[in-house]
Amino acid sequence: MTGKLTGKVALVTGGSASIGLGFAKRFAEEGAHVFITGRRESELDKAVTAIGGNAAAVQGDISDLSDLDRVFATIKDKAGHVDVLAVNAGYYEFGKFGEITEEHFDRTFNTNVRGLLFTVQKALPLLADGASVILTGSVASIKGFPSLSIYNASKAAVRSFARS
Repeated sequence: MTGKLTGKVALVTGGSASIGLGFAKRFAEEGAHVFITGRRESELDKAVTAIGGNAAAVQGDISDLSDLDRVFATIKDKAGHVDVLAVNAGYYEFGKFGEITEEHFDRTFNTNVRGLLFTVQKALPLLADGASVILTGSVASIKGFPSLSIYNASKAAVRSFARS
């Protein structure tokens, strides 16, 4: 690895699995001190082990603003700033149009849109000059997939937010 992130601090939401875990591992390989978040403590513990030496987990749900406050207070206390913010936490569930419930809608939009927006907004005071912000989107933002209309719409909102 090149060590491009040596001395840098990264936060990856949804960092305990899949794309987020991949981000976290790569950032650590490049020398960053990596904080990951997720809802499940047991998965976070496994991820910290998989990432290696310079990783720490802060359990929290990005759709819960008090959890976000706690996450950023922890990072401020332990690292003082953020150089790389990867907002990756996401949620989806299948539901045919006409059968979508209010709970389905709220779970998806609370994580994928509300959580993403407030994660970035609450990170602003900690973002270092020249910091990078990465928003995990999806091809679903431009291509509709049957039974995923709420997820598709949430990822279109992410795309629009990024463009704004």
